[in-house]
Amino acid sequence: MELTNEIKERVRAAIIADRENYPSDNRHSVALGISASVYNAIKKGNYDRQVSEANWICIARRLGVVLKKEMEWVAAETPTFLFINEQLTLCQQGSISAILCDMPNIGKTFTARIYAQNHRHAVYVDCSQVKSKQKLIRHIAKEFGVGNNGRYSDVYADLVGYLRVIDTPLIILDEAGDLQYEAFLELKALWNATERCCAWYMMGADGLKQKIERAIEGKKVGYTEMLSRYGDTYSRVTPEDGKEREKFLKAQAMIVAKLNAPKGTDVRGLVNMSGGGLRRVYTEIEKLKKEN
Repeated sequence: MELTNEIKERVRAAIIADRENYPSDNRHSVALGISASVYNAIKKGNYDRQVSEANWICIARRLGVVLKKEMEWVAAETPTFLFINEQLTLCQQGSISAILCDMPNIGKTFTARIYAQNHRHAVYVDCSQVKSKQKLIRHIAKEFGVGNNGRYSDVYADLVGYLRVIDTPLIILDEAGDLQYEAFLELKALWNATERCCAWYMMGADGLKQKIERAIEGKKVGYTEMLSRYGDTYSRVTPEDGKEREKFLKAQAMIVAKLNAPKGTDVRGLVNMSGGGLRRVYTEIEKLKKEN
């Protein structure tokens, strides 16, 4: 899609707002994947031929800037949103670690992304996109504004050094069950190297819990130690009981729909149609807004 200067101006505003999460312009430019000179030009409002359209879109998505064809979405303070926010806050403030294993489609990812965007030294990682050890560590380094090119050992050492000197860093690992075995082992090593300096929050669906438990039962090296570092327990938002869980999901979907659906929408009917799944709620509201 062709980006207008109006959209680029909104991206620039988001860049300036996000700058507060980094100690320097150089760190921020590394995290955004652009050179320091291009970064400075954009901050001054000089857009011409500085960044490709693809990179503008990447930066916009990373910073949560709504593009032309996307729907405005208001963050609703659902039980999931409040629970995860509280856990992330406690982890970051205390430099401790935790694991959340719960069903998909309840707002885990949305909440984690919002938290990372609004808190200094907190980064969000979609592990399904960086499954290998090298990709994972290089991505985390980039998110913190640490150089992620060059020899892997240097990137790792620079990342450890940086995490040990900044205030209360937090790394949110979403879709953690997708990580390869070597990446899990490297996370244990990185946890050891940054103990009491860095907080970690691992998230996934029930498959993550099953993967860890199978590995522990099979005496696979590293998993028992890793689980102990994350509190030896799995957090959960939704009720275990099927009927109670259905009520929970529909009540949560109702909160989201009331806040985002167009005026006059049969919110209860929309929620019943969705079964409480937030992706379905989003899709149905998007259809209604297009019709209007």
